[in-house]
Amino acid sequence: MSRVIPIQPEGEPMAGKPGWLKVRAPLSPEYRRLVRLMRELRLNTVCEEASCPNIGGCWKHGSATFMILGRICTRTCAFCDVETGRPDPVDAEEPAHLARAVAEIGLKHVVITSVDRDDLPDGGAGHYAAVIRELRARQPEVTIEVLTPDFQRKPAACLDTVIEAGPDIFNHNLETVPRLYRSVRPGARYFTSLRLLQRAKELDNRVVTKSGIMVGLGEERDEILQVMDDLREAGVDILTIGQYLRPSERHHPVMKYWTPEEFEELKYLAEKKGFGMVASGPLVRSSFHAEDVFEALKQKRLPAAGA
Repeated sequence: MSRVIPIQPEGEPMAGKPGWLKVRAPLSPEYRRLVRLMRELRLNTVCEEASCPNIGGCWKHGSATFMILGRICTRTCAFCDVETGRPDPVDAEEPAHLARAVAEIGLKHVVITSVDRDDLPDGGAGHYAAVIRELRARQPEVTIEVLTPDFQRKPAACLDTVIEAGPDIFNHNLETVPRLYRSVRPGARYFTSLRLLQRAKELDNRVVTKSGIMVGLGEERDEILQVMDDLREAGVDILTIGQYLRPSERHHPVMKYWTPEEFEELKYLAEKKGFGMVASGPLVRSSFHAEDVFEALKQKRLPAAGA
């Protein structure tokens, strides 16, 4: 289905991608093997559905982000390439299929996300919990990261359901600065998302919390710094910052291509504000090198020898 951009952004869109955003086409044997496996098990990945530029490199190394609850979203975000419309019924066999895929790929760290399912009474929280429990039963050594919707206008118990299932990392992306929510993320509310992250930590202070933003949508530097402050106030441990890339002419235009040097500066500033780990770069996405980022955070938290 086509998408409608609610509000035309101010300023002039950028033309032509800079050289640092060029990536190789996904042609490796491992990529083709994973495509076959996903189709065989009726699984979806955000790598495919959201047209992620890192799909070739990640799948070559056996890393994939699973997208549960179908491939059709109930919301129309101006940045996203996932199809919008009436979702299919929830697949009750999906938790078992996903656990099998994790075993066959040999993953040590699994990232699970989903479309927004505003049509479901619990927003899909129960299905998230079922997937986590199935993975815990079959692959107890695997670390589990969930990247959930905001569960807006759903019972508060939806988040409780996900956290009680025991993910290692709870991730929810703010995506952009508050001023741009109306044009970029019209179905969401900035402070609803921020509170979700804060409450996840309150429910279980052992869970690592994580969030991500895109740049290039028309935000100002000071607005990004304010988002960092808000996330730290909410106790968020990990921050990802990446360049927004326009999936099609129907989507929000790119207003600026941030340089690698600017991403390095954002990383430095975020670390100074106290984030445990920061991944910042033109091709960084929420699940970018997720296992490495989590392992690095754990190493930073280890007490010094003799302490």
